[in-house]
Amino acid sequence: MSTVASAGVRFHSGSQIIPAGAVHTTPLGYDRADIPVGAPLPAPASAELVDRLSTCDEIEVAFDGRLGDTLLALAAVRAVTDWLRLRSARVIVRAMGPYAGLIARAGLITQEPDATSTGRRAVIGDRIAVEARAPGAAVSLICDPAAPPCWASDGRSHPDLPTRYYLALERRLGIRLPGTAPFAPVLTTWQSGLVEQLRSAGWLNDLTIAAVTATSWPERKDYTAQRYIELAERIAEAQQTRVQLLLIGGRTTGDVHIAAESARRRVQVLRLDGVAADHLADLFPHVHLVVGNDTGLTHLAAMTRSGNGGGPPVIGLYARHSHSKWRTGLPHHHAAATRLSDRMHQGDLCPVRDAIAPDTDVHMDAIPPAALAQLCLDILSGVKA
Repeated sequence: MSTVASAGVRFHSGSQIIPAGAVHTTPLGYDRADIPVGAPLPAPASAELVDRLSTCDEIEVAFDGRLGDTLLALAAVRAVTDWLRLRSARVIVRAMGPYAGLIARAGLITQEPDATSTGRRAVIGDRIAVEARAPGAAVSLICDPAAPPCWASDGRSHPDLPTRYYLALERRLGIRLPGTAPFAPVLTTWQSGLVEQLRSAGWLNDLTIAAVTATSWPERKDYTAQRYIELAERIAEAQQTRVQLLLIGGRTTGDVHIAAESARRRVQVLRLDGVAADHLADLFPHVHLVVGNDTGLTHLAAMTRSGNGGGPPVIGLYARHSHSKWRTGLPHHHAAATRLSDRMHQGDLCPVRDAIAPDTDVHMDAIPPAALAQLCLDILSGVKA
């Protein structure tokens, strides 16, 4: 579902199916629904990739770049592990680097104590990590978000990055893999001391909204704490209830800083800065709604689910980048997008790669708190779920 809110802000539901003719796409070359799992594709495989990967008994998963890029690229790792399972191959899959703990939550790591390695290994990751670990590897796969196109198949487009990665590797491996949309793996939660700490201090009891203020591009993507506070105040007034707002910042000093602000009418504000992503992954399923700019912690919130599969709806805010490409593809991961973001979506464009002028739009100013609050209220009431 796509609807237009006031001030031209458009809401895009995570469950929306986008027809192939509505956006710029590349034909996948086959309808997945017509090909049994494990059957060869009508397009030829990359013989070099298949031959080299077939000899490997160890896979290294290594990402050293941005958290958001890493999380969305895990679908590529999923494609390789799905291919290995189809071949009944006994392969050690290890996660390396700063995100190893989070990657382990995705169910993609299959270390076997009794497995032996001949030293034939493959490396999957971003360019920085792969180039550092590739010497001596039999094959390396670089996950570059600019590389996989928006595929079209079965009469629909597949614009989100996890689906792009998965289908691109399916084509190269030449076999119908078992995965179906959504292709982004879900991260499981663990017992969290942070959640217990917040509950003991009286938080997570009322309607709780987590707002992600961390961003790698503050001059273009920062919605600002003040706008989030206004958003929470509007939701509290509309529902005549108390709202607890968690403002989640990035790791700027290396230290964890948790501080409560003075209460406002119906809104309590708690700032969490420098909290590790692993701990935030355990926190997100305990809130009622997550709102954040297009950044790694917002993607993390969408991909993290509790043990029973539950978790909050997530609304990403998109001013300049394609709202469809830079989402997880999960049905509860929605978007509030500007006109420019919609144009980037329709043309499968990137403002950096395609040199879109920086003053083309007004960035986050184009998403007023009043319009965003109405979208949040609709989702909380189930109208636009």
